[in-house]
Amino acid sequence: MTTGIKIAEVGDVDDGEGIRIDKAATGTEDDIALFSAAGRYYALNDTCTHEKASLADGWVEDGAVECPLHVGKFCLRTGEVLSMPANESTVAHRVEVQGEDIILYPGETPSEETE
Repeated sequence: MTTGIKIAEVGDVDDGEGIRIDKAATGTEDDIALFSAAGRYYALNDTCTHEKASLADGWVEDGAVECPLHVGKFCLRTGEVLSMPANESTVAHRVEVQGEDIILYPGETPSEETE
């Protein structure tokens, strides 16, 4: 089991938005895009697999984020690619809310409970 890392606090991310967390703070190979949607938090690798755009700058709706560059879509929970031009899924990471803290577990797959 991975050690959790505090990456934000509840309220740092507005509903339907994302923020970028620097990889230096998480120890991951890519920056992390942290999203808030419908009262839940999701974390994906930040760089779109199609081009080098930041997914944190994308549009969030219906459980997905749309890349701001070429509108490829990714599932917030699983990182699965949902529409072209992206054709490779991204990495989803488990996050938990503990009190007011949002904790990232890098490399751990989100559970089904996150749906």
